[in-house]
Amino acid sequence: MTSYKPIPWDEQIAGPINAFVSMSPTDLPSRENIKERREFGASMMTAENVFQDPEIVHREETTKGADGHVVEMTIVQQKKNKSGLRPGIFYIHGGGMILGNRFLMLDGVFPWIKQLDAVLVTPEYRLAPEHQHPTLLNDCWTAYEWFLKNTQKLGIDPERIMIAGHSAGGGLAAGIALMARDRKSEPKLHAQLLVYPMLDDRVETMSTKQYMDSSLWSGKMNIAAWELYLGPKEQREQIDGLNYAAPARGTDLSGLPETYIEVGTGDAFRDEDIAYASRLLACGVRTELHVYAGAAHGSDGMALEAEVTKGNLAMRANWLKRVFRPAAPVTGASKVAALL
Repeated sequence: MTSYKPIPWDEQIAGPINAFVSMSPTDLPSRENIKERREFGASMMTAENVFQDPEIVHREETTKGADGHVVEMTIVQQKKNKSGLRPGIFYIHGGGMILGNRFLMLDGVFPWIKQLDAVLVTPEYRLAPEHQHPTLLNDCWTAYEWFLKNTQKLGIDPERIMIAGHSAGGGLAAGIALMARDRKSEPKLHAQLLVYPMLDDRVETMSTKQYMDSSLWSGKMNIAAWELYLGPKEQREQIDGLNYAAPARGTDLSGLPETYIEVGTGDAFRDEDIAYASRLLACGVRTELHVYAGAAHGSDGMALEAEVTKGNLAMRANWLKRVFRPAAPVTGASKVAALL
């Protein structure tokens, strides 16, 4: 008999996660209660609450999509910048496609900005169920096009552009990366950073079954969120651009930028993220995958003092440093290696 016993969270992580879950609404997200669910924690997702770091500054921009909708964006960077062009980060917030706003977990990416001296742009996309696919991706794409067209204005090096996101934001980022490849947009993406991304609407993995009832984002919540975003499961095969909405559906992942994927062993997304990383590797994409023992969905933002989290953040920072390091000159022994 198959066991669906969940892998225990690290003891330093379990406390903060369980405390948050105990305070969260218990009903599964639905059209009827979605506004109420959005009110939970809304006070934490404001510019006033997020921008507490004196070394970080921000400003607002807008751009209009093909349907006339005005997409709001926040541009974030260091107060004191180094001279020259800097890396650009297009960051998409999480929330299961149904919750959150562009300030959700935004302060958690300030270290990326400081480490890289980067300019970050994050869009406000419309949410399901009021707006289903392809609206969310279209809003993100509208902002992404603005981002690419304004690299010079923003002081961004067009050869050092990364797309990133947590959870649903990671799934949307992966979808935008696929769209950018297929539409041959310029400048090209240099990298994508996907933090426990939400990639697969089929919700059939072992990790989903292990965390069907427990977790910050349970299997049942995941099923409900995909339903609100894409509609009934039996009707999804006919959806245009399904591989962008749910990137795990994509049959060809070749030509994507260098990728970093991380997920915890105690996350319902664990197996779909591992599978996506494996398929990227099979398609010739330089990919780094980290599966953190004892980590949970969202634990990098809720259990900052846990040793697992510290190791996780350090590994992420190391990858960012390596993927954006200047190209080394070919000298000495490097010349020999280059000729082999």
